[in-house]
Amino acid sequence: MGEPAIQGEVVQVEETQAAAVINQAAAIISVIERAATNPDVDIDKMERLLEMQERILQRDARAAYSAALAAMAPELPSIVERGGIKDRSGKVQSTYALWEDINDAIKPVLAKHGFALSFRTGRDDGQISVTGVLSHREGHSEETTIVLPHDSSGSKNAVQAVGSSTSYGKRYTAGLLLNLTSRGEDDDGQAGGSGAVITDEQADTIRELIGSTGTKVAAFLDYIGAPSVADIPADKFQAAMKALLAKQKKAGQQ
Repeated sequence: MGEPAIQGEVVQVEETQAAAVINQAAAIISVIERAATNPDVDIDKMERLLEMQERILQRDARAAYSAALAAMAPELPSIVERGGIKDRSGKVQSTYALWEDINDAIKPVLAKHGFALSFRTGRDDGQISVTGVLSHREGHSEETTIVLPHDSSGSKNAVQAVGSSTSYGKRYTAGLLLNLTSRGEDDDGQAGGSGAVITDEQADTIRELIGSTGTKVAAFLDYIGAPSVADIPADKFQAAMKALLAKQKKAGQQ
């Protein structure tokens, strides 16, 4: 009995906030319209009024974005990890959530709260950039970008390598923007296997990121808890990638 009442209160609050934003914007527009018909109002004053209107609309859009994101967060699901990274013997060393599973799970929740998730991609110097953009219906948006090497693991051709890196970029940026979590299908936290280490391809990817970010190898390995890049535990691959990509992103913003 308590839950419907709470949902009703949330809806009423959202409607009240939306009405307040509309009323404020309408009031400002009314002031500008009156000023525009007044021959005594100079251009400078009109420009200041328009700038004030833009600032208020931007502020209201940010507030609506934050409120909707907070309301949506508890409804975002934990994604089952159905993707697997195998070693040369065919044994699964680590698992991850497939982009199609993430997309199917979050789209209804995003739509319910007025959000849309889109992506931009680019290529530069043999690397792929993926930018995730989370937009809200009130006009505010947030975005994050990562730069990745081509994923040429296994026997992928050039097109498949680009597609694989792009898919990883979508998973990563969506996870950052929405604070998504994932779990193994067996949900026991042991999908990587005891003692398993990353594949040769994963090690090459990490070495490339270490070099491109100017990371000190010894300090990085100490942080990860491995004697060498090749000996990084499979279940720590995602953490290693996240740390290096975060450093890459920070360097790009400076």
